[in-house]
Amino acid sequence: MSTGKGTIQVNGAERDRRRSAAMAPTDQATMTRVVSRDGTQIAYWTSGEGPPLVLVHGMTADHTRWRPLLPYLEPHATVHAIDRRGRGASGDGPHYELAREVEDVAAVVDAVAQASGSAVDVLGHSHGGICAFGATALTSNIGRLVLYEGWPVPDPEAFALPPGVEERMDALLGEGRREAALELMFREVVQMPEEELTTYRALPAWQARIAAAHTITREVRAELGAALDPADAANMTVPTLLLVGGDTPDFLRADYKVVAAALPDAQVIILDGQQHIAIDLIPEAFAGHVLGFLFVQPT
Repeated sequence: MSTGKGTIQVNGAERDRRRSAAMAPTDQATMTRVVSRDGTQIAYWTSGEGPPLVLVHGMTADHTRWRPLLPYLEPHATVHAIDRRGRGASGDGPHYELAREVEDVAAVVDAVAQASGSAVDVLGHSHGGICAFGATALTSNIGRLVLYEGWPVPDPEAFALPPGVEERMDALLGEGRREAALELMFREVVQMPEEELTTYRALPAWQARIAAAHTITREVRAELGAALDPADAANMTVPTLLLVGGDTPDFLRADYKVVAAALPDAQVIILDGQQHIAIDLIPEAFAGHVLGFLFVQPT
């Protein structure tokens, strides 16, 4: 296990500039849609300047979940933040399958690669990480891959909801109580501490999470089929960074040591003191790890 290439080192003046940029509003992003293999339109939002980087959000979110990170990424990368199917500006299919989401990511990567004329790096979080992992088998245009607590595991039953939670969540959704279903997931599945949940509820992306609450149980069910295939993993040549919260519950850490060992070119960075939402709590440090892996060459 490696600690990776670490964060980008900057002088005091540059650090002050980045902090000022982080407090300023992000430039207006432009939206593009591509047609995935099943005909569903998938939207992605582009901002920043530099080599292409596709962002794939996790469960309940949409492209706005990356806002805390964008001020630190945009000076170094042209960011393309996907709205996964079923939310935001993207369409949806009549039946949900994880394979369709994998195809969506590959479609966006191929479109970005064609437009930029270069390989495309990908950052996936949680369920979005599983989708990004799968996309490496469908496109040769992925240069490097960063996964934050989201990848196929040897035993997908680890992703199963606690007994009774799926039924309670579906009942809440059936009653139109989307926010209550969302809170149930974060409290009893993610095991998010109340102080972090309070912080999360205050973020602008919370409303988008409420709007996407209906996608929770379908994605959890899909993850039960996301088993790690050792043969496929051994053939995956894309350099990969696994980011893991030091305080994350074991099931969300998802056998990261086994996964890293199965990949030919993988590194691991442990985010000390963090759980599943380091993107929101330590965005500058998180972005530093991502950029260090993507763009800073080893000495």
